[in-house]
Amino acid sequence: MAEETHLSLKEQVALLPFLPGVYQFADKTGTIIYVGKAKSLRKRVSSYFVNSHEHTAKVRVLVRQIVEIRHIVVDSETDALLLENSLIKTLQPRYNILLKDDKTYPWIVVRRENFPRVQSTRILQRDGSRYFGPYSSIMMQRSILEFVREVVPLRTCKLNLSPSAIARGRYGVCLQYHLGNCKGPCVGHQSEEEYDQLVEMVVSILKGDLRPVRQYLEHEMEEAAKELRFEVAQRYKQRIDALDNYAGKSVIVSARIVDTDVFSLLHDDADEVVWCNFVRIRHGSIIGVSTIRLTPGVEASDADILTQAIQHIVEKIGGGELAKEVIVPLLPSATMLFDGVVFNVPKRGEKLELLEFSQRNARIHRAEQLKNMEIKNPERHTDRLMAAMQKELHLKHPPRHIECFDNSNLQGTNPVAACVVFRDGKPSRKEYRHFNIKTVVGANDYASMREIVSRRYTRLLAEGSPLPDLVIVDGGKGQLSSAISVFKELRIFDRVPLVGLAERLEEIYFPYDPEPYYLSRTGEPLKVVCHIRDEAHRFGITFHRAKRSRNFIRSELEEIEGIGTKTIDTLMRHFRTVGKIKTANLEELTPLVGQSKARKIKEFFEKKV
Repeated sequence: MAEETHLSLKEQVALLPFLPGVYQFADKTGTIIYVGKAKSLRKRVSSYFVNSHEHTAKVRVLVRQIVEIRHIVVDSETDALLLENSLIKTLQPRYNILLKDDKTYPWIVVRRENFPRVQSTRILQRDGSRYFGPYSSIMMQRSILEFVREVVPLRTCKLNLSPSAIARGRYGVCLQYHLGNCKGPCVGHQSEEEYDQLVEMVVSILKGDLRPVRQYLEHEMEEAAKELRFEVAQRYKQRIDALDNYAGKSVIVSARIVDTDVFSLLHDDADEVVWCNFVRIRHGSIIGVSTIRLTPGVEASDADILTQAIQHIVEKIGGGELAKEVIVPLLPSATMLFDGVVFNVPKRGEKLELLEFSQRNARIHRAEQLKNMEIKNPERHTDRLMAAMQKELHLKHPPRHIECFDNSNLQGTNPVAACVVFRDGKPSRKEYRHFNIKTVVGANDYASMREIVSRRYTRLLAEGSPLPDLVIVDGGKGQLSSAISVFKELRIFDRVPLVGLAERLEEIYFPYDPEPYYLSRTGEPLKVVCHIRDEAHRFGITFHRAKRSRNFIRSELEEIEGIGTKTIDTLMRHFRTVGKIKTANLEELTPLVGQSKARKIKEFFEKKV
């Protein structure tokens, strides 16, 4: 059965994606009162609920009536503009500027007639003509028409060029013929077959297949250049550039797909639920998108689930109406329940694009619902993340306690190391540990890794503290081998999973496997591993820099004859910095270290000036 969730406005805004699309505001009765477009849905919608003093009175009234926020994600701002236009005309929301004249976006039509004309139109007629678009602006459409007419010589006149009229010699050539923009089919100078070939070249441009006209333009440009007609060649070059900037059709509005319903399914194996997205298309435009959550029965097939989903949506959302053509990812199990309906499983073209559009919106809706559940129940997110990491890293148990080691040195000087601890995928900073390398001389990362891992787990074992669920060593196979030898000596190799992290973040090395394992670049486990590594680097480098700084300060003071460690500690505790010690006078230094040492310090720094 389908399930519904009721969220606060704040929660609904937090779940919106940072993607282009259309948002709809509904009041307490479920009526859509406003439709808008956005480059980023969350940023745009959230602006209604902040800085309210900057809004007009009408906007403040609108905001007070909002109870539900609905949205549809699209590919681009252009698609958002087209979909907004379609929904406003269909829904007539109270707070929108209503399109009283039913103005539509412009199309380009190839007329069904003898010697077809290519023209601009805003009216789609089912007369057998071919329509292309729509275009988000009349300027774009005009530039394409001008480009087509400049490249391909077709007629623009309104003459009836029937074979009988041409045979009677009723017409004469016009100025366009003399300018080279038309080849004179009206007087029989061009055959219908030759003209149709040029029309098909225009159609290929409008469909987005630019290869035929590109080959034609490149050939003409080369010929003009060979004949030293450089201005002509430059014009062809500009036309080729215009081709590269040409925009194709939109799946949001179509001249060929008139009245259709689209259904798609998305499984969520973790929760054993299925999401079904529904897209309604009327008169070539998308007028509604919604997603429901289904809990399938025992041994229910996808065909059974789809049948159940269609029945529910038609009854609850679709007003009992189903289009005569329905696009689906697979055939329902009981098509006889939908009398007079043709189910289409597309393999290519615009219908497949619509099915993919539906599937994408189902994925986005699922992600939003999961995020909402995790907001209300943080443990759910933690459990899901730990399960994902366990699966991705091939672990026996969820890695709720992770430790990561990293070495840091500068050309072998001041070698240090860091251990960072993560619990449930989050840093536990109070458990971070620094290590000064004691037994290794020079830059030897393998020996340094061996030392710090041995010190860390020898101590944990001695204290009886719990061992981590996963240990990560930064540095790849060499450092991993050093850690493996320590784990074996301490007899914890079979108790604690151990992996090495290579320079490329998505590469993980497992013990005794020479080939790296690649983490999914889009999965959450990689994000957690990256966070752990970044924390280990940051923590180690911060400690290393502090140690280098302290050593530099102490070494400068240790150059003063007769000044020892205790004197340096006394001075640093009082003055904090060497700069203040340098500028201190004898009266300030003498009470701390005595007159003799105070004089030596002053003389030392005065000689350095």
